[in-house]
Amino acid sequence: MFDMISNIFKNLSSKPATRKYPFEKRETFKDSRGSVKGVDIDTCIFCGICARKCPSDAIAVDRNSKSWEIDPFKCVVCGVCAEVCPKKCLFMDEQYSASAYSKGKNKFVQQPKPAEEEPGKVSA
Repeated sequence: MFDMISNIFKNLSSKPATRKYPFEKRETFKDSRGSVKGVDIDTCIFCGICARKCPSDAIAVDRNSKSWEIDPFKCVVCGVCAEVCPKKCLFMDEQYSASAYSKGKNKFVQQPKPAEEEPGKVSA
């Protein structure tokens, strides 16, 4: 009985063991992986190595239309795509991302660059 009373007073005088989650967020651990944040489409060379190395086949790269696409519902957040990218244009987000409510793919398309004019040529 007296052991229980001493535990009660000890717990009342000490700090709480848990965090107040929505208000106090924990910093992420080093090398933690949350999700594929995106791709820097302007530096991507559309080699397709990320798509070939993806164990869940969640990435599709189309060299002809210069598009890169990921299915977040297939992605297992292993980070292999970001590790093998030769241009390091894939980015992993360290924070946990909440579940999606609608199914869809994230598609990134490279916009055509404006043609550079030759020196001495006047445009109309």
